[in-house]
Amino acid sequence: MGFLKRFFRGRAGVQQLPTGTITVDRQGRIVTSTVSSAYPQNFLREIGRDVLDLFSEARTAQMPLAEISLQFGSLHITARELRGGAIIFLFPQTALLATPTRSRP
Repeated sequence: MGFLKRFFRGRAGVQQLPTGTITVDRQGRIVTSTVSSAYPQNFLREIGRDVLDLFSEARTAQMPLAEISLQFGSLHITARELRGGAIIFLFPQTALLATPTRSRP
């Protein structure tokens, strides 16, 4: 996952993680996006290409996947294959998000 290197490249600093959804076609081009325009398009395209590569490698290994879910520290990525393309959901995990708990009787 080469796109993770972009978070850690160069100077150290705090950066907000991307939130939203991107849809990519089979060539890795972004079709739709709800991610803030503050994130460079080439960064989002790289995420899309990496996800498509994962689906392709799984098919090559004769283990086709319909969905993948990845957790990188505070960033959760879920992707679903769409006839060669993919829809990718980016969820930052923060302390402010409520965690589901069981109710006790």
